[in-house]
Amino acid sequence: MAARPGAAAVPRRSWFLTGVMGLMLVYAYLPLLWLIISSTKTQRSLISSFGLWFHGKFALWDNVRDTMTYDDHSFVRWFGNTLLYVVAGAGGATVLATLAGYGLAKFAFPGRRAVFSLVLGGIAVPATALAVPTFLMFSKLHLTNTPWGVIIPSMVSPFGMYLMWIFSRDAVPDSLLEAARIDGANEFQTFRIVSLRLLTPGIVTVALFTVVATWNNYFLPLIMLNDPNWYPLTVGLHQWNNQANTISAKPVFNLVVTGSLLTIIPITACFLSLQRYWRSGLAAGSVKQ
Repeated sequence: MAARPGAAAVPRRSWFLTGVMGLMLVYAYLPLLWLIISSTKTQRSLISSFGLWFHGKFALWDNVRDTMTYDDHSFVRWFGNTLLYVVAGAGGATVLATLAGYGLAKFAFPGRRAVFSLVLGGIAVPATALAVPTFLMFSKLHLTNTPWGVIIPSMVSPFGMYLMWIFSRDAVPDSLLEAARIDGANEFQTFRIVSLRLLTPGIVTVALFTVVATWNNYFLPLIMLNDPNWYPLTVGLHQWNNQANTISAKPVFNLVVTGSLLTIIPITACFLSLQRYWRSGLAAGSVKQ
């Protein structure tokens, strides 16, 4: 039977695809549920009880206090180190990617195609493949076992640069830039007043990518740092886990689990607070076609 003219089309439902999406949802959130429940247990309950249900004393606040104070407040120190690497490394990567991507998209200069090819090549090379050469180079510069050994490599983001190049090319109309130049604005004023507002969704996207990559970075700090005082959270919690597996060490699996829960809270808050900037089409209607 043919649909009546003007009638709204009813979207078709697939129970199979709905079931698949439900399984994917369970697969994605089951580890988080285990982490939340396990953070409320004592060391003994964590080992002896079922992982996906509460058991015994509700020890979340005790675990949080013990995590903060254990090993001379190491967790607090590692948290501060991670913030330092994120603010300096991911923040620098966002600034450099924005400036470089905008320059590639809006300015013609000799060697532009070669630079773009190098950027694509940098995206194709895995970061783990560059870790050892980076360590050897930084050891020659005497920058290993210092915060700069983590911050400087984190400031390089070929993917962020490529993303900003694509976004700048489409989000900032050339006619707006020409109008600003005709009005007497120089290139810096044009970028700050006109382009920067239109690039906000792309900048936020790149910032989130670099923040998550730096916050979760494990292999680079592992090979660059020997001093536990400069460890980020990823390496520090792994060190606690290794200590808990030894026979002579104090069991601290509950602190490792609680520390892992505390580690994901800032990233979750970052996503929730910045998601309102994920909008496209800010330039729509700004130029009359």
